[in-house]
Amino acid sequence: MLSDAAQQTIRQIVRDTLPAVLQGRGFTPAPPADAQLHEKCGCFVTYKTGEELRGCLGCFTSADPLYLTIAAYAEASATDDPRFTHNRLRMADLPGLRFDVSVLSPLAPCAEPKKIELGRHGIYIRHGGRSGCFLPQVAAETGWSVEEFWGYCCTHKAGLPVNAWRQPGTDCFTFTAAVVEGDFR
Repeated sequence: MLSDAAQQTIRQIVRDTLPAVLQGRGFTPAPPADAQLHEKCGCFVTYKTGEELRGCLGCFTSADPLYLTIAAYAEASATDDPRFTHNRLRMADLPGLRFDVSVLSPLAPCAEPKKIELGRHGIYIRHGGRSGCFLPQVAAETGWSVEEFWGYCCTHKAGLPVNAWRQPGTDCFTFTAAVVEGDFR
């Protein structure tokens, strides 16, 4: 659980970081008073225009305090997501742009992948040199079953066969996320 003050600060970090980056200026947020934002944990920053994804990058762990990790991924999601090399965000996109910041719990090994709770658990799969993840909200947005959630993560995110999550040698993990939503209006 994030306090209301922490959520407001998270929104402000994204609202300050993205315009500065899009204008070619750097931005480093001042250290906030809220202790939650000094914890060292992972996060993902997602941008959408309507239902269209415009960028989403993050990490599961960080050596930096959360407030700096959020700023780093607020920038990276807009400028470094390889899926949007030819459709990067611009200042003109801000009025209709929404964002989610997902503050992640630590990864936990998942011995029984069929027993995850859709909409509550995010998933991370790893096999050989390939890996992929879905945030918890993806299951709620798509309406997928548990098997579809794992299967699409294998094929669309990790480049693995659809049933790789059921195979020996595949590592499956879950995590939860506190999601902070915002926009640039």
